[in-house]
Amino acid sequence: MAKLAGKVAVVTGASKGIGAAIAKALAAEGAAVAVNYSSSRAGADAVVRAITEAGGKAVAVQGDVTKPQEAQGIVEAAVKAFGRLDVLVNNSGVYEFAAIEAVTPEHYRKIFDVNVLGLLLTTQAAAKHLGEGGSIINISSVVTSLLPPQSAVYTASKGAVDAITGVLATELGPRKIRVNAINPGMVDTEGAQSAGFIGSDFEKGVIAQTPLGRVGQPEDIARVAVFLASEDSRWMTGEKLVASGGLH
Repeated sequence: MAKLAGKVAVVTGASKGIGAAIAKALAAEGAAVAVNYSSSRAGADAVVRAITEAGGKAVAVQGDVTKPQEAQGIVEAAVKAFGRLDVLVNNSGVYEFAAIEAVTPEHYRKIFDVNVLGLLLTTQAAAKHLGEGGSIINISSVVTSLLPPQSAVYTASKGAVDAITGVLATELGPRKIRVNAINPGMVDTEGAQSAGFIGSDFEKGVIAQTPLGRVGQPEDIARVAVFLASEDSRWMTGEKLVASGGLH
């Protein structure tokens, strides 16, 4: 039997990249998936189409996670479509590196609003519906241990995600809701390509320091998400699973 048969999942920021791969992987294991997007309806529709053509269940749900009513609407749309909620993947995120001299309040708010506030608002909405055995998966980053230069704000936002994961694991544990994080290394996504990381000297440097000798693919992270969403990880909460090919 599929590991997630009968389960319902929300994946935020799932129109491309890691979020899209996670949505497809959860659906392949039997979950019905709400594919959230903020602006790329075409991308979300493509993910839904891939899932349904493979025999799965999915629906595209528009919503900006930084706005309380829209974050709530994302969760409620999933419950309305599929009758319940079992898994929340907080994948929505933005990254933008800047030297300390270039940091502005706008830069800070842009990153923290999505990476931290958005996670909190979506979790707040989902917690009302998650029952015993529910799983919340936060997408953090290996930058919290690597501490790369010119990433003060981004790394701080992911450090907050790590801390929130631990706090919510304690807070929601009595309700038998598990909260864990995945901390990916560099992953070959549309975002990484448009930012110029893929094919750059920076990527070559990352590969040179990575024991497994490559950057990640979205499917590498999706497999870890399936594990955390399933009963295979039922005795795990408050954990940070680093998925970086050995780069720390």
